[in-house]
Formats: sequence, C-alpha cells, structure tokens
Amino acid sequence: MAETSLAGRAFTWGRRARYAARQGSRVAWFAVHGEIAQAISRRIVRAARAGGEAASQPEDREDGRREPRRSVSTPDLRRLFSQIAALFARDLANVEAGHYPMPEGEFGGPRGFLDLSRRFLADVPKVARRRVTGGHQEVFEATREASSGLPRYYRQNFHFQTEGWLSRDSARIYDFQVEVLFKGATAAMRRQGLVHLSRLVRETDQRRLAYADIACGTGGLLAPALAAFPRLRGIGVDLSLPYLQHAREALPPARQRRVGFVNANAERLPFADASLDAISCVYLFHELPPKIRRMVARELGRVLKPGGRLIFIDSLQHGDLPENDGLLELFPDLFHEPYYRGYLKEDLDALFGAGGLRRADLSTAFLSRVALYLKE
Repeated sequence: MAETSLAGRAFTWGRRARYAARQGSRVAWFAVHGEIAQAISRRIVRAARAGGEAASQPEDREDGRREPRRSVSTPDLRRLFSQIAALFARDLANVEAGHYPMPEGEFGGPRGFLDLSRRFLADVPKVARRRVTGGHQEVFEATREASSGLPRYYRQNFHFQTEGWLSRDSARIYDFQVEVLFKGATAAMRRQGLVHLSRLVRETDQRRLAYADIACGTGGLLAPALAAFPRLRGIGVDLSLPYLQHAREALPPARQRRVGFVNANAERLPFADASLDAISCVYLFHELPPKIRRMVARELGRVLKPGGRLIFIDSLQHGDLPENDGLLELFPDLFHEPYYRGYLKEDLDALFGAGGLRRADLSTAFLSRVALYLKE
C-alpha cells in the first residue's frame, strides 16, 4: 500500500512538473513575441511620422497606440503574471478533478510553432500601419460590391487584423495572435468552459447530447471539447467560411467524424426551437453591436431545450475583477473594438433573461468571465 501511495504521489508530482514546464515555456514564448511585435510597431510609427503618414498627437504612444484617459490604474506586469499563474493552477486542478485531460499542443510540433511565428511577425508591420492610419475598413471596401450576405458590422478589420475574419491566412494565425495578446493564457481561459460541459456529460449520455458552439471561429473551444469527451458530437457555427474550413482541417480525422460545421449567422441560427441541450459561446458578445447582442441572446434562448445550458465566456466587465478595470478601458483604444465599451456596461443577466435564461454560475479567469445560464 505504501509503495502504491508513493508511486501515485510521484505520478502526480511528475504530471504537475510537466504541466508547469509546458505552461511556463508557453508564457515565455508568447511574451517574447509580444515584445518583438511592440519593437516592430515602434519602428513603423517612427517611420510613418518621419514620412508624414501619421499625424502626431500628444496622447499617442511611440508604438502607435493611442494612450487613453483612464479613470483607474492598471495592474503591473508582476500582478498580471500572478493572475496567469492562478489561472494555470485552476486549469491543472480541473485536469486532476477529471473535468478534461491534460491540454494538448494546439499549434502542433516545433515546426508548426516556428511557421506560425514567422507568419505572425510578418503580419505585425501591416497591423501597425493600420493602427497608425486608423485603417480598419479595408474589409468593408473589399466587400462593398459582393458582401456575400455578411452583415455590415462584421465586415471590418477587428483588432486591425489583416483581411479581418475572411481569409485562410487570417484564420491560420488568429489563435497565435490572441495568445500573444494574452501572454499564452487564452487556451486556459477557454478551457474553463469545459468544466460546465463536463458536469453535463456526467449527468447525461454524451452520445445523446445535442451540442453547438456558436461563433466557433477556428475551434478554440470546440476542438478541446471533442478531445475531452470522446463520444460527444458537436456542431460549429460561424459566419466565416475560411475559419470554419480551418477549424475542420485542424482536427484529427476521428474527431472530424463527430462534428459538423455550419456557415450561419448567430442572429438567425439554423436550429429548431428547443432542439439543443448545450451551447457554448466564446468571445462573441463584445464584438456585437447592442441591437445584435439582443437578437443573438434571444436566439440562444430559443434553440435551447428547457433545462438546457449556455456556457458563456467573454471579456470581463467592469467590476468583475476591479483591479483589471483599467485594462478594460485601455483595450478598445489599443485595438479596433468598436462595440467593446457598450459590452462593458451591458447587463448580461437581463439580456439573457429576456430569452428565458437564468444565470446559475459566474467566475473569472484572468481577463475572462465564465458564466453558466440555464433555460427555464
């Protein structure tokens, strides 16, 4: 018995050491890319100002990001890394509780990492130039004649991103870009939603669950959900056909057979009333205009069965984690996020309540809020 106990402890500590090493190297990798990106941006800004391409404004920083007037301070890097460490501790605790397996490397092996690094750094100057010039309507201009039914609010360069969400190149580097932004913590923030899905799976035969990930993008939550629950079937819904194509091709063949992808608008979901047991929705609502938020919230309530669950992950709102409120004010000034400030003040409980959804749980995970809503 003693030998078994010692072996078990050794396995546990070995697993924890591997997790810590992987996440530590992950944070370092993306933090370094963030520093390199800022250095490139500063060079672009200096060149633009020297050539008269950008108007110099006293509130602008050297890297081209406008310095906003903040009413509260922001946490320093030490505090931010402390929050990331707390997130990783929670992530590992979820693994040890059996909610989901040890995270896989979503970017592939070293060759894949290096290729994405090259692509990311090659795109940084383009993003920097848009930030200097305010160029966030390239997608709209390119699709003015043939919008393919995409709504106007969607056809812009969110985050000053090259080609918006409308190309395979954009899809290929999107997750890498977001990980640089959040210093390697994005995947762990998303995984917190799997805890709610895990609890549902424990109560119900996962083969019978009707589950959809709305605005699935490149599959940031859908892919780990399929990995965690090997009999679960899912549907990924998104407006971007290139992102859906990327999400499918990134999955191993066995998981591709358990998922369907639908190119559709979240405000008009292609599901019957009360047809889904579970929905996940990750980082969508802060990208939506107020009127569209209400439409999507009603749609989510419409398609959920009574007792169905909405797993909602998005940016923190004001007051969720007060020490980060200054960062929330800063974010829309650093990136093209036209609807973000409205989201920060949105009463989400009232928004979903109008569609018959009641909040049953709420927690914070670094810069995200993770909520569970139940259909009445």
